[in-house]
Amino acid sequence: MSVSTFRITEPLEPHAPVLFSSPHSGRTYPVSFAHAVDLQVLRQVEDTHVEALFEHVPLQGAPLLAALMPRTFIDVNRDVRDLDTSIIAGEWPLPVAPSEHTAQGAGLIWTSLGAEGDIYARKLSVDEVLRRIYECWRPYHQELEARLAGFRQRFGAAWLVDCHSMPSRNGAGDLLPDFVLGDRNGTTCDGDFTEFVTAVLAEFGYSVAHNDPYRGVEILRRHSDPAKGCHALQIEINRRLYMDERTRLRHAGFNRLKAHLEELTDGIVAFAMDRIANRAAE
Repeated sequence: MSVSTFRITEPLEPHAPVLFSSPHSGRTYPVSFAHAVDLQVLRQVEDTHVEALFEHVPLQGAPLLAALMPRTFIDVNRDVRDLDTSIIAGEWPLPVAPSEHTAQGAGLIWTSLGAEGDIYARKLSVDEVLRRIYECWRPYHQELEARLAGFRQRFGAAWLVDCHSMPSRNGAGDLLPDFVLGDRNGTTCDGDFTEFVTAVLAEFGYSVAHNDPYRGVEILRRHSDPAKGCHALQIEINRRLYMDERTRLRHAGFNRLKAHLEELTDGIVAFAMDRIANRAAE
């Protein structure tokens, strides 16, 4: 592909073993996508503005990794095997293990937007799907792996904060909380990290839920190992807090939320450095 598939913004003065990731805020739609649904409909599932909400992160000593390709083109938060091969023309050469996400049209390669219809009016070639994997999915995970491994080598531990947005209501029309923190039911980070982030958000007055309805998928599963000092937490932010969900335009709440997230980031960096110092003192 002729364009970059992700952007990494380096900290001016790196000092924290924390990596922030925004895997679903990409909005570079390649011509080769050739989707059948209207672009504005397709964009409704973007994590629009999430990378902007966290743009302060490099000023606080941590890198920010953001996907440029949209999740509907290829979803880096899915297992590479989570694929519906019926959308592919030809014999697929790699192992497959479709999950409930693929059954809902939202696997590695999204195929449906539910009531909005199918994304494609064509089958994809084996070559174009392989290119999406090798040029988009794999580099993103390689970057995550390399950064976290570097932190662990230097500091003995690493923290990954995976940043997402969610609609204001679930499929049944019920209002979702302001934040949902996902740690795959307590398996991807030490509980004190989840508790710390929860406490900071609650102090700001936000409602916070855990692992329901979002507990984290492939990024957390693949890049966490608390027993070896690698902690990963997913943060889902309710879009109603900062934008008009129909137009995706920021509203007055954006700056207030961003200021709170800056304080949260400061706290996360301090949390990580405190844990590193305590480990060194043991």
